[in-house]
Amino acid sequence: MNVHAPKAQQLEELRSDAQDDVRALRSGIRHLSEDQIGLILTRARSHYAWQDKPVTDAQIKRIYDIAALGPTSMNCSPARFVFIKSEEAKQRLAKALKPANVPKVMGAPVTAIIAYDKDFWKELPRLFPHEDRTGHFRGKGAHAQDTAFRNSTLQGGYLMIAARAIGLDIGPISGFSNQIVDEEFFAGTSVVSNFLCNFGYADETALFQRLPRFEFDDVCSFA
Repeated sequence: MNVHAPKAQQLEELRSDAQDDVRALRSGIRHLSEDQIGLILTRARSHYAWQDKPVTDAQIKRIYDIAALGPTSMNCSPARFVFIKSEEAKQRLAKALKPANVPKVMGAPVTAIIAYDKDFWKELPRLFPHEDRTGHFRGKGAHAQDTAFRNSTLQGGYLMIAARAIGLDIGPISGFSNQIVDEEFFAGTSVVSNFLCNFGYADETALFQRLPRFEFDDVCSFA
């Protein structure tokens, strides 16, 4: 029996509250302004150098609280995050980095390891309490792996947008050894790394011109 599952009347009340909340949100704000969209995506940049200005634990927790509400399939939320701040932890992480990425991490106030738990599905009774979905993944390692990787990548994206939304800059990194990161930080667990991301206040003097992007007709179609 799922002890987390709400009773029928409670479920109806929760659904009604959720619907009212969305209606209230839409009535209060229909869309972001162009400046706000620019802050999180269209004018924002990935950064490689950082000011000597700390990122607080409260900011990190705020970023997580925002990102945690982003959608994942069945609310599975497989991502696990390690926020690297100490010199000792940075040295451990540096073992996994390609040489060009070492100064980027060592100079950043915080580097997040965006990882995922391959056994995420064991938490579904807590996260998806109104229906038992554990059977979708029990004994299905490949399906669980695909689901965890896909959704943790989404959650990493939410984390980056959340950081920009509260005024921080970001610098995602994929040039590293996942194996070494996993040995250093997740040995003996069901958690494995996905990608890295630096957080802080950028030193804009290291920026170069924005690189090209595809036009809509290059990569999009209607069916």
